[in-house]
Amino acid sequence: MSFRATAPHPALILDDVRGAQKMLSGVARVTALEGSRHLSELVGAPVHLKCENLQRTGSFKLRGAYIRISGLTPVERAAGVVAASAGNHAQGVALASSLLGVRSTVFMPVGAPLPKVAATREYGAEVRLHGQFVDETLAAAQEYADRTGAVFIHPFDHPDIIAGQGTVGLEILEQCPEVRTIVVGLGGGGLAAGVAVAVKALRPDVRIVGVQAEGAAAYPPSLAAGHPVSLAAPATMADGIKVGRPGDVTYGLVEELVDEVRTVTEDELSGALLLCLERAKLVVEPAGASPVAALLSDPGAFRGPVVALLSGGNVDPLLMQRVLRHGMSAAGRYLSLRVRLTDRPGALAALLAALTVADANVLDISHVRTDPRLGLTDAEVDLYLETKGPEHCAEVEAALRAEGYRVTG
Repeated sequence: MSFRATAPHPALILDDVRGAQKMLSGVARVTALEGSRHLSELVGAPVHLKCENLQRTGSFKLRGAYIRISGLTPVERAAGVVAASAGNHAQGVALASSLLGVRSTVFMPVGAPLPKVAATREYGAEVRLHGQFVDETLAAAQEYADRTGAVFIHPFDHPDIIAGQGTVGLEILEQCPEVRTIVVGLGGGGLAAGVAVAVKALRPDVRIVGVQAEGAAAYPPSLAAGHPVSLAAPATMADGIKVGRPGDVTYGLVEELVDEVRTVTEDELSGALLLCLERAKLVVEPAGASPVAALLSDPGAFRGPVVALLSGGNVDPLLMQRVLRHGMSAAGRYLSLRVRLTDRPGALAALLAALTVADANVLDISHVRTDPRLGLTDAEVDLYLETKGPEHCAEVEAALRAEGYRVTG
């Protein structure tokens, strides 16, 4: 699903982004631009992956955080900075503060993944766990700033943050001067706005496409209303773009400069993460995989060459495990079956032999004999199988039926 965005709101200029690029020299990496043969064949034009998942701290967030904190006055630096985040912004602020010699306090939700909490501490921040949701965490950080005088570092809605993120756009133009479309994940809008400011100033013909998770898509209703609109309960696995309301500054820039906003489903995000891992050998978090999800969902909609911006790779291992399972299911790589058979010695072994011939891998099995629905001589077997795709799933079911098995689900 896509939405059109148009309206002027000058808040940032190219010189701001170029200045940020100079300040980030030696601080942020110039991340790789990798070609994707699989996506190129799918889209029918060259597709490249901009690998901000390989940036320091594992995401683009260091760029904006460093520019924002480096712009503080000596008095503000002495007071320290405070931020609130479930992960990427937290790590970006922590490292930027350490590099600049500024004390940082980061509020994180109580349920934040332990690897992200540990990384934020290792980058030098004092971490305080507060609240179950990011909104509660943000409120706590703002209260701390009001009480202590620490400078609150917003995750996206500040010109310095946006200028820093915009340096990714300059790199894309340098690495792929023939680019026609840039696809970027869209949460609060800092990254998309920054990239759009840089790219549109130099190449107004390049199409900028923002991508939101369907369950946390605040921009479509905001663009329709003509002002930022809050979502009641945003829900998505892609916590990096799980933002309930566009920023005031970012909204104006997205409205003016981003050509289109598209939404993707959780299944599409899972499939994109799986593709990045299997085909590109890149660990990418769900939010970072959202541009790839958009390409997979509607490959004919993008004029090439295309650059898909992989914004981050900080994915919790437990979430990665669940998402990969989900992605494999969505891709038809898992098959759940219930098979009824005669309860006699060797029957289960014969069933497993038939699955071996069909080249299906048994991941889990449950053998039921006592269900009142079953006859005295019947048994049911619940199977969870790994397959090679949708066609193979159909072949496995057909093979079992050909052997006389009753496949009920």
